[in-house]
Amino acid sequence: MITEIVILAAIAAFLGLRLYAVLGRRSEHEEEVIPQRFERPEQAGPLDAPVAEPRVVRQPARTQAQAELGGNANEAAIRAIAAVDPRFDLLGFLEGAKAAYGMILEAFWKGDRETLRDLTDDDVYEGFVGAIDEREAAGETLDNRLIRIEDAVVHSADLDGRVARIAVRFTADIAAVTRDAEGTVVAGSLDDAIESRDVWTFSRNVDARDPNWVLDETDQA
Repeated sequence: MITEIVILAAIAAFLGLRLYAVLGRRSEHEEEVIPQRFERPEQAGPLDAPVAEPRVVRQPARTQAQAELGGNANEAAIRAIAAVDPRFDLLGFLEGAKAAYGMILEAFWKGDRETLRDLTDDDVYEGFVGAIDEREAAGETLDNRLIRIEDAVVHSADLDGRVARIAVRFTADIAAVTRDAEGTVVAGSLDDAIESRDVWTFSRNVDARDPNWVLDETDQA
């Protein structure tokens, strides 16, 4: 009888230890910190390793925006701009920037000074018009095509007083052709698109009633 009691006690102790071990691991797992948006894990496991799906609060616009910021360094500036301009939306801004990129390029290629005047500040406008004047004086025309914009991400951002400035890095495929006064191709080809990398900076006074941004600086990435 005593032997049976000892055996049963040993079994109970063994099961208790197993239960404690399982509950202990589960408790430690539940205390793991859930990554917040704009954060990346310091070490990533193998691509084929099973990973438990974290519990996250769904924020569709911000979830996509974190991929467009180009790094956490720009988050503070974007937050500052949004704080003083409640109408500001990062994804909406980037969509508008891509549209402006295409419109400004098309206007420059066609020599459309009126459109350039509406979308650029004085310095950028003068630079574009100077290049158009030289091209027209040489009797040359551009027959360029914007094939696609592959990527558009925030390169840098800052809020200087009441003026917000956001630089966007564009990666695009462009087919470029230059023709002389007779229409003969003197450079380029429409059959071969070339990857173009540009950093364009857009600015806006956050107190202005006009919600549009203007291009105030251009550079190559």
